[in-house]
Amino acid sequence: MTYSTLFPGQGSQSVGMLGAHQDPTVASTLNEASQTLGWDTAALMRDGPAEAMNRTEITQPLLLAASIALWRLWQAQGKPAPAALAGHSLGEYSALVAAGSMGFADALKLVELRGQLMQAAVPAGVGGMTALVGLDDTQVEALCAQWSGPGVLEPANYNAPGQVVVAGHVEALAWLESGAKAAGARMAVRLSMSVPSHCSLLRGAADALHERLGTIDIHPPVIPVLHNLDGQSRDTAEGIRQALREQLYRPVQWTRTITALASAGRSTFVECGPGKVLCGLNKRIVKESVSVSLETPEGVDKARALC
Repeated sequence: MTYSTLFPGQGSQSVGMLGAHQDPTVASTLNEASQTLGWDTAALMRDGPAEAMNRTEITQPLLLAASIALWRLWQAQGKPAPAALAGHSLGEYSALVAAGSMGFADALKLVELRGQLMQAAVPAGVGGMTALVGLDDTQVEALCAQWSGPGVLEPANYNAPGQVVVAGHVEALAWLESGAKAAGARMAVRLSMSVPSHCSLLRGAADALHERLGTIDIHPPVIPVLHNLDGQSRDTAEGIRQALREQLYRPVQWTRTITALASAGRSTFVECGPGKVLCGLNKRIVKESVSVSLETPEGVDKARALC
């Protein structure tokens, strides 16, 4: 069966993740990550604390390590390779590692730096992100455009129909939350993220990241990777570098990405990472899609039967 593999982003981490997978492939991958990063990824996943796991510069390499551990476990099942790959925000780096575009060690150090640059770009308490539920994309864009105060207020993640995340300064987000219900939103929830990702506040961080990207070997993917920027794949190193640069300060087009995969006949999805966030979003985007997460051995068994 033709299927796509998807990699989750920040927010999918939790204490105890991957704990159900007592597999040497997972253990060796996490040990490899620990050697590269200089800290014990397996111990942090197992024991926490959550406060450490949720620090952006820790979360990003930790999730990438978890996703690649599950990708290698999935590869060992002997199933045909997926027809395409995609990753939500940070997950795009996991997809590029899986596609052979980027080395695992290079990607770990790169996303560690990415997290540091993101956190340094906006001091803690200055910016954040709010999820809006119940408004379509156009309504969210119009609402953001009504903000007349100082600071940034921009759509950041087009996650699914009726679910858009907005990023910006905390004062602008407070205004948005207070008026969202009157505009027709069912819910407006501030996310536990101190960094306003995928908005213009991170343009400087994106430039610094692009400099580091220029020092890393990047190869054409052996499996197409659809990028957050526009739901399209790239097949040159410079195209991939530029997509990763712009991804940091432009919105994640997840709805467009999943729609593109489904339109190409790739609406069976294997979520390769902790949690089931993408499985839920996929169903909202393409109702007839089928998704399964590899977060547990039972999930791996279901994916084997499906694919």
